[in-house]
Amino acid sequence: MKFTSNELERYSKQIILKNVGIAGQKKLAIAKVLVVGVGGLGCPLLLYLANSGVLQIGLVDNDKVDLSNLNRQVLFNTCDIGKFKVIQAKKFLKKINKKIDLSIYKKKINQKNIKNIIDKFDIICDCTDNFYSRCLINDYCVKTKKILISSAIDKYDGHIFNFDFKKNIPCYRCFMPEIPYLENTCDSEGLIPTVAGIAGTIQANEVIKSILQIKSDLIGSMMIFNAIDLKFRKVKLSRNYKCIANCKQK
Repeated sequence: MKFTSNELERYSKQIILKNVGIAGQKKLAIAKVLVVGVGGLGCPLLLYLANSGVLQIGLVDNDKVDLSNLNRQVLFNTCDIGKFKVIQAKKFLKKINKKIDLSIYKKKINQKNIKNIIDKFDIICDCTDNFYSRCLINDYCVKTKKILISSAIDKYDGHIFNFDFKKNIPCYRCFMPEIPYLENTCDSEGLIPTVAGIAGTIQANEVIKSILQIKSDLIGSMMIFNAIDLKFRKVKLSRNYKCIANCKQK
């Protein structure tokens, strides 16, 4: 593919980087990225993917915009309240770049539709807010050897994972073998909005690194940060050899 002079100027500050260049910008343009959950995490993630030149993006969410979303879901404003997130997010991202090819799925991902949705994409971003969806997405990505960039936030804390299941690494089920009986959500526990921005931006960074094939020390590990004390640390995940996702390669 060829870039116009406007596109070359638009992405010039990243094209001059030795890990990007014209070849890397082309990789960004043809990469197929799916974002499951267009909320506090999905919004900043999408913002940076779109501005970086990722041109093939899928959006999965069945929710409508609510007033309480607006403190952290930066793609929306008061005019979007009561409207479907995927539709309003598509409109916002098209304003960034009309060339972005956006596939929207106005539904909640489940066992019946996950194959038809995920199989179309190379990199899967889990921005959901519940353990059932996270485990479902993890299990399917393990099975199909997809790249899965996952994040979770709560109160002042964030967790980010990078799973490249083409490699022999632990999966999310190794870390969280069973779905908790009670789930903590931002509705019940609260959330400082900047945590969503930080975590979603780190997710975007990991997606871009994966597309450009830049080595990531986060693969097979978990990053934990706290927005109050500003401590960031990486924890290496351990394999559970009884993992029900069967992530151990034969």
